[in-house]
Amino acid sequence: MKLKDRIEVMQGDITRLKVDAIVNAANPSLMGGGGVDGAIHRAGGPQILEECKAIIAKIGQLDTGKAVITSGGNLPAAHVIHTVGPVWHGGGQQEAKLLAEAYTNSLALASEKGLRSIAFPNISTGVYGYPKREAAQVAFRAVTDYLKTHPLPERVIFCCFDDKNYQLYQELLQNIKD
Repeated sequence: MKLKDRIEVMQGDITRLKVDAIVNAANPSLMGGGGVDGAIHRAGGPQILEECKAIIAKIGQLDTGKAVITSGGNLPAAHVIHTVGPVWHGGGQQEAKLLAEAYTNSLALASEKGLRSIAFPNISTGVYGYPKREAAQVAFRAVTDYLKTHPLPERVIFCCFDDKNYQLYQELLQNIKD
């Protein structure tokens, strides 16, 4: 299957997607917050929070770029992969590397669990302040590089909440050469 056929860009609400996993742009405490994190916790219900509390009891907090998995609770998605993206500090504090790791580690966890479909929000582009164009380029490169050498997940969706991210990801998708 061609790389371009494995990636989809859409605009909408990630909490409504029926996929094997949606990715949560979480904070290190995994306790929910604003943006997509809060939306996932609200839509998924208390089961997700309880599973997050059990994870945090073991690890303390989730480091930037790392990923963990819970059930999807009340969501149509079977699982939630929680990852922490970097806060933007101007680009000189390994933000691109850490953002790429958030995507790659989420994909690796999905692959390890045998998940065939995964949907990503635009990690770090909300309150964490990562510039949208730069974040889109990092995300797209990380995902395409991963998919070139791994059969799972078979399908990756970039679920964009706003028009600007949707346009950026559509541009990047159109430019895939494979």
